[in-house]
Amino acid sequence: MKMTIPMMAALLAFACAAAAPNTLTEAEKADGWQLLWDGKTLDGWVGEKGGCKAPPSKGWEIKDGILTVLPTSRIVNGKWEKLPKEVAALGGGGDLVTKESFKDFDLKLDFRLTACANSGIKYFYDRDRFGGTCEEYQLLDAGHPDSRHGKNGNRRVASLYDMIPANAEDVVKPLGEWNTARIVSKGSHVEHWLNGKKVLEFERGSEEFRKIVAASKYKASEKNEKKNPGPWGENPEGKIKLQDHGDSTVSFRNIKIRKL
Repeated sequence: MKMTIPMMAALLAFACAAAAPNTLTEAEKADGWQLLWDGKTLDGWVGEKGGCKAPPSKGWEIKDGILTVLPTSRIVNGKWEKLPKEVAALGGGGDLVTKESFKDFDLKLDFRLTACANSGIKYFYDRDRFGGTCEEYQLLDAGHPDSRHGKNGNRRVASLYDMIPANAEDVVKPLGEWNTARIVSKGSHVEHWLNGKKVLEFERGSEEFRKIVAASKYKASEKNEKKNPGPWGENPEGKIKLQDHGDSTVSFRNIKIRKL
């Protein structure tokens, strides 16, 4: 069949519509996906600072369909330094938390790093357990000092922070470009994906997982939990959280999820 100009224009319009940020295609809607962020407001989100009661009043910028966390400090030559007061005053919003909790889910979002940036996607978050600590998909530029800590690279991009390394430096795109993170959790099985490649998987609650917890910084959180004791990292459900590390500018878009 010969492709006419109107047909080509229609196909181009369809491709552009399908690629529009912060939207769902008809196929995604049929498959159960929902937007976690509408691209315009913080509806559906609250700030961890202030007890998860309302969205933060500062620290998160929404512009042109992009959600950006604003810092109060920065990394220069591997060391922290404060930003000028008028700039730092814009930051300090704290972590963003979904109002809704999730159990079995498939989460996708685009993120864009700047030099020495540090953030994370936290999941199964419960502010009343383990001091609010939970599993974290690490978002990190290798220039940040934290990339040199941990064990075997378990604090680098796409890793299960401080627990399981992803070794995904060959998958992450250069600074300034958008990457796509994906977390799939079904039952006890969890997978981390980066730009279409699965970079790690684990079984929550398994003997191996509990050994990894015991060797991580989270062992202290488990030990110190008095009100709601139990194995760390095994909350049956929890909220999604975007981290404000305080020293980094990180942007997000296309935040979507489907329940499995």
